[in-house]
Amino acid sequence: MVVDRLFSDARLADLYDVFCPWEPSGDSGFYLPLVMSAEAVLDVGCGTGMLLHRARDAGHTGRLCGLDPAEGMLRQARRRSDIEWILGDLGSVGWSQQFDLVVMTGHAFQVFVDDDELRASLAAIRSALTDEGSFAFETRNPLVREWERWTPENAAEVTDASGAVVRLEHQVETVEGDVVRFTTMFTSPSWERPQVSRSMLRFLDADSLSSFLSGAGMTVKEQFGNWTRDPLTDTSPEIITIASPRPTTGLP
Repeated sequence: MVVDRLFSDARLADLYDVFCPWEPSGDSGFYLPLVMSAEAVLDVGCGTGMLLHRARDAGHTGRLCGLDPAEGMLRQARRRSDIEWILGDLGSVGWSQQFDLVVMTGHAFQVFVDDDELRASLAAIRSALTDEGSFAFETRNPLVREWERWTPENAAEVTDASGAVVRLEHQVETVEGDVVRFTTMFTSPSWERPQVSRSMLRFLDADSLSSFLSGAGMTVKEQFGNWTRDPLTDTSPEIITIASPRPTTGLP
């Protein structure tokens, strides 16, 4: 599933968890144990807050904080008031060593298309982490070329709370280097008109990810090719990365 900022629309935010349900054998089951083992957690691009909601339900008693730029998504997340919810992005906050774990799920990391934006975002994440903390996120493996399956023929359909069928489809416009530009369209027989947006995602390979992380003062601690923690290979669908900060020693 490709998730884009159209879900900032209140009506579509209501559908987010229907299109992207909890998957115990997928990313949900991978990230939840990491969250449960950390005292203070920041979820960047938290969306409707599903991961942090589940963590509270599972008994997490520490600090849980969700950050997202979409008001529609946070309206859903704020159904729980025992979690911090912040409207904004990494450029609008300035945490210093407050979190043991930072996560970015749902391939949110791929929205950082520009080098400067990516470096600034990683610097903000490094600043937010304690020296013993971890940054966990995933990107799609560019060698698998998943965007070639983003076609109207592979559209997804769900039924909303009113019983109306909603269809989501993608159409790739251009592939330039590691950046894919595509159109997303939501349609329903019960709507007057479709909802359409154009988006960009960046498909970095493992070496490029390592280089950007290193530039931000972090190193790759673990890397997997799928949600069952198999080793990363050329045919792996995901590049799932757990990075750790390089502690500052204060030495010249």
